[in-house]
Amino acid sequence: MGGLGTRLYPLTVDTSKPMVRFLNNFLIDYTLSELAYRGINEVFLGVSGYYNYRDVYDHLGERFKVKIDGEIKSIKLRYQPNEDSIGNAHSVKIMADYYDIYDDVLVFQGDTVASINVNNIYKFHQSNDAFMTIVLKEIVEPEKLRQFGVAKIDENMRIESFVEKPSNPNELPSRLVNTGIYLLSSDFVKFLRSSEFNEILKLGKGDFGKDIIPYIISKNYKVMGYVSNSYWFDVGTLESFMEASYYLLNNLDKERLHVETEYRNVYMQGMSKRSKNDHIEIIEKIATNKIIVSGKNLIGRHVKIGENVKLSSSIIDNYTVVENDMEISNSIVMDRSLLKTGSIIKNSILGRHVKIGENVKIINSHLGNNVIIGDNAELINSSIWPHRSIESKSSIVDRKII
Repeated sequence: MGGLGTRLYPLTVDTSKPMVRFLNNFLIDYTLSELAYRGINEVFLGVSGYYNYRDVYDHLGERFKVKIDGEIKSIKLRYQPNEDSIGNAHSVKIMADYYDIYDDVLVFQGDTVASINVNNIYKFHQSNDAFMTIVLKEIVEPEKLRQFGVAKIDENMRIESFVEKPSNPNELPSRLVNTGIYLLSSDFVKFLRSSEFNEILKLGKGDFGKDIIPYIISKNYKVMGYVSNSYWFDVGTLESFMEASYYLLNNLDKERLHVETEYRNVYMQGMSKRSKNDHIEIIEKIATNKIIVSGKNLIGRHVKIGENVKLSSSIIDNYTVVENDMEISNSIVMDRSLLKTGSIIKNSILGRHVKIGENVKIINSHLGNNVIIGDNAELINSSIWPHRSIESKSSIVDRKII
């Protein structure tokens, strides 16, 4: 979780990546809830950097709780000590030393959205007496292979070679990429404490994908590849962030999405009396065609939607106000935003606490937190960094406002 998250700019310019809003919650909450559903009850968070640690700890504290099948499930949280690391493998070593960990360890990246069957992975890992097991996913699109490590496996699922972010993916013999989900054996944990690993660290190399995995394969350690058929997204880019959001919106059950009310494929969150009243108001407007809906939409807690509003395949976060005569389609609007009358928002992401003036057009654009857009402005194919103000009647096309 220590990365700068530059590929998610402008959403992460002023926000720790795990604390980006995701499905009207925080990204880290989705990750932890997935682990809770899989029976995990203790998680060690490799949060490095002051701002990362502060934001995550202030939100989560030392326990994470989620309701599963009507019962509250609790995960105990521990954090990386205040020690600099030079990669995610080094982070695991630091926490293993600090917390006296000697058992097998499951590693799960903070910007990964995935369904993982921990029991199946562990059985595969044990039955193959693996030093390390890497969860792999087949990627069809050649260009996407440039973003990940690619593994070549033999007939027994042992990884023969591994290339991190290949420059020419068309020449690779495999479409199996590293998901960033690892099962480390107790022998691997011993390896992290060895002089061999310390020599690697002295060279400034402490990243699993870039440094450690190619090294241990070259030294003939037994590294196995477990091919997953379940969903998996690296939400480190704006495109994959939106792709993951819409995939889960369309495929997760209502409990996982914290949905309390459903009407015509509009999923509404919130359990309080106030939320229920808001749901009734939205339903009445949909029933009388004052809100026209299509696709599946997710509405957060205490959201207000006016009249003559078209809502299509979008996610509207908590406490957002959508005024009259608006169109929102294929877009994500994060919490506590104000969208004034007559505006159009398509194929875009609006960060937290954004204020959009009247008769604004936002197409294929991304806004950071606390952005203000003046009346009658137009943004097309553009990105606006946090805390920026765009004057009324501005036309921003194919630009990045930093």
